[in-house]
Amino acid sequence: MKHFYNSKFTVAILLLLGVVMTGVVGFHYFSDYSWVDAFYMTIITVTTVGYGEVMPLNANEKIFVSLLIISSIFIVGYAISVVSEYILSNNISSFKQKKVQKKLKSMHNHIIVCGFGRNGQQAAQKLQNYNKPFAVIERSEEVISRFEDTNYLFVHGDAVDEEILYKAGIDRAATLICATPNDADNLFIVLSARQINQDLKIISRASEETSYKKLKLGGADNVIMPDKIGGDHMASLVVVPDLVEFLDNLAVAGEEDSINVEQISFEKMCPNGEEQAIKDLDVRKKTGCSIIGYRAPSGEYIVNPEPTMILQKQSKLILIGRPDQIERLKRVYGV
Repeated sequence: MKHFYNSKFTVAILLLLGVVMTGVVGFHYFSDYSWVDAFYMTIITVTTVGYGEVMPLNANEKIFVSLLIISSIFIVGYAISVVSEYILSNNISSFKQKKVQKKLKSMHNHIIVCGFGRNGQQAAQKLQNYNKPFAVIERSEEVISRFEDTNYLFVHGDAVDEEILYKAGIDRAATLICATPNDADNLFIVLSARQINQDLKIISRASEETSYKKLKLGGADNVIMPDKIGGDHMASLVVVPDLVEFLDNLAVAGEEDSINVEQISFEKMCPNGEEQAIKDLDVRKKTGCSIIGYRAPSGEYIVNPEPTMILQKQSKLILIGRPDQIERLKRVYGV
């Protein structure tokens, strides 16, 4: 956007200089004016202020002045429109930035997405579908301007800069998603973020196998390799096509009204804080959903847990169901 306005400014200035130079040279050589008088005549002609001529004009000079006035009207008008548009755009942009900063200062336990490329956009769309509060850090003004009609909270800058991370509320955030295409940048962001916020959950993108361990050592909780996942997925469509197609149709990453898988924390399942056996929750009867997974407080995952398993504090249940059953689940447990 800035480059666009700079180019328009350059064109407007060059046109104005061209008109002034044409007028000065024309009055000096055609009318035999001094350079000062030629400049004066050019200025009062271009600005159309209506002051009298230095000397009476002959027929040829009147034609020259008429052409100068006509051309200057269009050029000056264009220059004024460029300046007005720039000032208005700056005021609107400044207002938006202040509004964004005000919202960010009031946010806690939100998600920060660094980089708004393909992966960053997918992450933002998913977070929006789940009504999760998030902010996006993006260095490209052009990218931000393309999404200015959305309600995304953008922080313009490089996430490698700690000051930009603080602007996005890194010290108050719950999760950081590093989705920049550069592994070195992601590593630097992970190191900075972990140093600022020890409780932060960090999910990072990686392009190279060698970056995986480095990002883990740097403090990333999860490292995702989109290219590897894509290759594995394509290979799986050859080996077990029906299974993969079924899993794709679970629509974990689909629209909000077609979600088939959901996770619920212990606090939602047992609001009174009392640990219970899974069978005592009677989730199937209440919602129609089935429990397919259990995440223990230690982080261990158990597939298809036994009905007698006790649901512990800080654990989570993973459930599957049709979209209408998932909606019922959300209503019953206030998800």
